[in-house]
Amino acid sequence: QVQLVESGGGLVQAGGSLRLSCAASGRTFSSYTMGWFRQPPGKGREFVATISRSGGSTNYADSVKGRFTISRDNAKNTLYLQMNRLKPEDTAVYYCAAREGGTINSLTPSMYEYWGQGTQVTVSS
Repeated sequence: QVQLVESGGGLVQAGGSLRLSCAASGRTFSSYTMGWFRQPPGKGREFVATISRSGGSTNYADSVKGRFTISRDNAKNTLYLQMNRLKPEDTAVYYCAAREGGTINSLTPSMYEYWGQGTQVTVSS
């Protein structure tokens, strides 16, 4: 089992940047494919990005490609999401998630066994 805690959310103006972190504890972090998902107000949870267990491969939703970067530090048991050129439509609660094994094509929330509590990101226009 793994426990996940997100941090780094907040209020930012359009065009600004934020860096989210997800600290993991429990079983070996490098055993898990990791993902970031988000849930905009009044909508369902949607895929943002995934990263392979080694960190060597990534996958992004078209809406964030070129603006967001997912990374991980297996020595620190931490997942990151660098978000640049933020837009008001990026406003959402952001969640990190872990899937034992898996691949970067694990794009649906139901594929993930473990979730953090979420962190709010609000982008003002």
